[in-house]
Amino acid sequence: MIAPFIWMIIVSFMTDSQIFSFPPKIIPDPFIVDNYKSVFTKLPITRFFINSLFVAVLTTIFQVPFSSMAGYAFARSTFKYKDFLFFIFLVTMMIPPQVNIIPLFFLMRELHWIDTYQALILPGIFGGFGVFLMRQWFKNMSSEIEDAARIDGCNFFEIFFKIALPLSTPAVVTLALFTFITTWNSFMWPLIVTNSESITTLPVAISQFKGSFREIIMWGDLTACSVILSIPVILIFLAGKKYFINDMLAGGIKE
Repeated sequence: MIAPFIWMIIVSFMTDSQIFSFPPKIIPDPFIVDNYKSVFTKLPITRFFINSLFVAVLTTIFQVPFSSMAGYAFARSTFKYKDFLFFIFLVTMMIPPQVNIIPLFFLMRELHWIDTYQALILPGIFGGFGVFLMRQWFKNMSSEIEDAARIDGCNFFEIFFKIALPLSTPAVVTLALFTFITTWNSFMWPLIVTNSESITTLPVAISQFKGSFREIIMWGDLTACSVILSIPVILIFLAGKKYFINDMLAGGIKE
């Protein structure tokens, strides 16, 4: 699994002649950094990187609390049509994303949001997966904790914000990881809904970078772009892997 990633890093420090040499070279000779210099020279990579980071961070910041509140409501409260509404959320997870693109595009056009940050961020804020994940976590939470909080005078919202949400840190971090990585790697929707270079995200920029050299594809430059694209995802996962692993373990342990 890790071999293609290691190979990508190695290739990013090679010339094109080294990349296609046979037998393949495992160690770059000579070891060059011109590919990375070329990337920053030919494209405003810094701008694309900031755009991707801005969209991914804001989408994560908004989706996590919305999904947590909805998940807690579905798990710990009683209201009319609760099961039916939750079923609707589950149905949205079964619909391929490609099916939603056309109606979502028309909606963005009617709102005059084409080629704006709103079109990149708002559709990713709400999702069935996040609600389902948080609902399953809160459903397994001990009811004795809530009963003790009610005896102390806490209402429904105080129990959520002061007790349930802090206890759900592993699930919250897991949802944040999935949301950030999915948004960061998103390609199809940003490609469709953006036109100007000022809000282009990094995955879309890489495809444009490849298309700008039709006669000769600079594979070293493209690989360097891919390495840059992978860095935030790796850092985010390393920062949250402790909570992510705890969440997976908690899901596999029964009292």
